[in-house]
Amino acid sequence: MSTADLKETKPQDEPKDIGGKITPEDVARCKLQIGVSKYSHGLPYNTEVTVDAIRHFSFSVGDDNPLYNDPKYAKATRWGQIIASPMFFVTTGLNLAPKPDEATKALFKGLFKGVSKYYSGVDWTWWKPLVPGDVVYDDDSTSDVMTRENSKFSGGLTVTEVYRHLYVDPNGGPLAMREESFVSAERAGTRKQGRYANVERQRYTPEDIAKIDAVYAAEQLRGKETRYWEDVKVGDQLTPVAKGPLSMVDVISYHMGQGLSHYGIGPLKLNYKQRKRMPGFYVEDPYGVPDVAQRVHWDQARAHDLGLPAPHDYGQMRANWLAHLVTNWIGDDGWLWKLSLQARIFNFMGDASVCSGEVIDKRIEDGLHVVELALSTVNQRGENTAPGTALVILPTRGAPAELPEPPEEIVARGAKAVSGLVA
Repeated sequence: MSTADLKETKPQDEPKDIGGKITPEDVARCKLQIGVSKYSHGLPYNTEVTVDAIRHFSFSVGDDNPLYNDPKYAKATRWGQIIASPMFFVTTGLNLAPKPDEATKALFKGLFKGVSKYYSGVDWTWWKPLVPGDVVYDDDSTSDVMTRENSKFSGGLTVTEVYRHLYVDPNGGPLAMREESFVSAERAGTRKQGRYANVERQRYTPEDIAKIDAVYAAEQLRGKETRYWEDVKVGDQLTPVAKGPLSMVDVISYHMGQGLSHYGIGPLKLNYKQRKRMPGFYVEDPYGVPDVAQRVHWDQARAHDLGLPAPHDYGQMRANWLAHLVTNWIGDDGWLWKLSLQARIFNFMGDASVCSGEVIDKRIEDGLHVVELALSTVNQRGENTAPGTALVILPTRGAPAELPEPPEEIVARGAKAVSGLVA
C-alpha cells in the first residue's frame, strides 16, 4: 500500500468499543486463576539491576536522593554503594512460570474483553535492598478476586483482581512483594455514571504556581543525618513533597524510567506484532486506527470517550510519590518496610498534588523498632486522591535498623517458584 491509497477521513463522533460486558463466565474463570503463576512472553524492562537503571528510575519520579544517584555519596552510607529506590522492583523480575500447556493458555486467554481496567491500590513489603549487579525473579499470580454489584464507579458490576508479584533472588530468597489491585469496569457504565462530569481543568495564576514552588523549595532530605527511633514522637509531621501540576512530561518521564507497559506494547512493528497477539487491548481511535487502551493516560479524545475530563496519571505514580515522601523522612539509615495506598479518584492532567504524612504510632514489633505513618496525597481541589499508610524501621542509638524477615509461607513459595514447582 502506498500513501496515495490512504484517503483523508474525518474523525467519528461516536466513541469506539465502549460496549464490553463483564460476564459470569469471565468472573468464574478469573477466580480459577488464583494462585496460578502467570507466564510472560517478554522480558522485564530491566533484566539486571544497574547503576544507570537505578538512576533512570529515580529520575522518572522526580527523586534526586543521592543514595540512588551518586555512587561516591552512597559508598559512605551503611549500604556501601547505591541502592535502588524501593519501587524499582516494578521494572525488573525475570518470569518464573513454565511455558503454559493448552489448559493454562485457555485459563488466561481473553478475559473481560472491551472492559476497562483501573489501578485501585497496592500493598508493598520490602525485605532486602537492590544493588547494581542483582538479578531478580518474579513469581506473578492472582491472589484474590472480588466482585461488587451496583458500584458507584460504574453503576454496575465491577471485578477487583489482586495481582501478587513476589520478587526473589536466584536462590528463591524473598526480596519484596507487591499486591496490586485493579478494578475492571464496563466502559459504557463509567461514561454513563458521569462521576467526573463536573471536574474542571485547573487554571493556575502565577501566585498559585509560587505556592507549589514553595513546597518544592522546602522539601527536606534527611540523608546522612540519622533519624533515631527514640527521637520520634506520635504526631510528628513529615515535610511535604510536591508533585505536579501533572504534565505530559511527567507521564513521559515515568515511562522513561519504568518502561512502557508490562503488556508488551511498543512502537511500529513491535506494536503490530503485539496487536496480533492481544487484539482486545487495542481500540480504534476516531480515525479508525487501532491504538492501545492505555492511551487514556495521554489521549484527550479517549479520556472524553470514557466520560473523563482529561487524561490521568498511573496510580503507580502516586505510590512512587508516597515512597519518595517516606524515604526522604527516614534518611539513609532507615528502612521502608511496608507501604499501602488506595487510589480513590483519578489524578488528571494539570492537577497538583502535595504528599504529606504524620506519625501515628511507634512500637517494637518482632524485635524491630517500627514507626507507623499515615499518608495522604491531596490535590488542588482538597481531595485526598491516594490515602495510605507505611511502616518504617529506624535505628536506635544502640543499634542499626535491622532488616525484616519474610514470613515462612513466602519463603516456601519463593523456593518452590525457582524450582519450578509452582504451577
